[in-house]
Amino acid sequence: MIEVSCRLVRPRFVLDASFRAPNGCVAMFGPSGSGKSTIVRLLAGLERPERGRIVIGGRTLVDTEARIDVPVHKRRVGLVFQDGQLLPHLSVRQNLEYGRSFAPRDARVLPFDAVVNLLGIGHLLKARPATLSGGERQRVSIGRALLAAPRLLVMDEPLASLDSARKLEILPFVERLRDELALPIVYVSHAVEEVARLANTVVRMSEGRVIAEGTPSEVIGASVRDAGDAPFPRLSFISAKVVREQPEFSVAILSHPAGEIVLPGSTSRAGDTVRIAIAATNVALATEKPRGLSVRTRLQGCIRRIEDSAGPSVHVTVELTGGDRIVASLTRLAVADLGLTEGRDVFALVKAVAIDENAIANLKREPAAP
Repeated sequence: MIEVSCRLVRPRFVLDASFRAPNGCVAMFGPSGSGKSTIVRLLAGLERPERGRIVIGGRTLVDTEARIDVPVHKRRVGLVFQDGQLLPHLSVRQNLEYGRSFAPRDARVLPFDAVVNLLGIGHLLKARPATLSGGERQRVSIGRALLAAPRLLVMDEPLASLDSARKLEILPFVERLRDELALPIVYVSHAVEEVARLANTVVRMSEGRVIAEGTPSEVIGASVRDAGDAPFPRLSFISAKVVREQPEFSVAILSHPAGEIVLPGSTSRAGDTVRIAIAATNVALATEKPRGLSVRTRLQGCIRRIEDSAGPSVHVTVELTGGDRIVASLTRLAVADLGLTEGRDVFALVKAVAIDENAIANLKREPAAP
């Protein structure tokens, strides 16, 4: 369990934030200046709250009333930043060994080779940081943090400087840390697709306060209306099982009671259960089952809510057959022309190429056939 309740006053900014989250991956999400990185610094001991308490896994790091303030070097918080911050004059192996030098003598340290294999960096051990790609540098940075035997791994915008291909390279490794090592992770990001894929718990912040916390579906899902002062992407989360793979087309086919879903470029295999995040702007609606259309994902459902507005667009929430909800962002003109009303049956259409591979979470992986 991760427990944070802190108040910190600065010129032009006040942090007054509290949340409790189970172990797993806790995503701190919100606009710039909302207080996410301040909480990172408080967790690491780089700043001290004026009033507050921080408990990680039952171990109290800060309690201002009890006058507890564990020093930075004893907190065992591993930090991974946006730029990796590797030592340029050392090789990859030496950077990793430098991290291991911070592990307490009595700590249970992961074997060096196990970390190297987990992150797939064995072929890089003799290289210098300047010769590495952005994704490789981040994997080495994660390895260095792991070898310090952390009780908590804090990742502050670790993929912000990477392109989409490099993000797809790193995200599976973060998932392995979360699932295979059972290491608590606090993951700070502006990217909703990363949050949707990695997080067990989402803590949404605005102006130094926690304005929502819960599962990704509860905080950024289809049933959540925008709140706070910043634009917030409306996502829908749909869970479905992979029923077949079509490698000749580089897609997988998912089965959902509302219809089949075509998943592009997926590494998921038949039998896996996955969760996909779909942006409302990538969903269209049809009042009849389409024919002769290139869009292959056509999900049947019923309109449950139409959020009207004075602007050109509205959000239409569709309850899919068999469960889950999906939101479509439509123009008011389209709603009027189609005569869309609450209670009307429709088909939600999603282009496969619009599904972000960064936001595909594997919820359950079937064991490989012998």
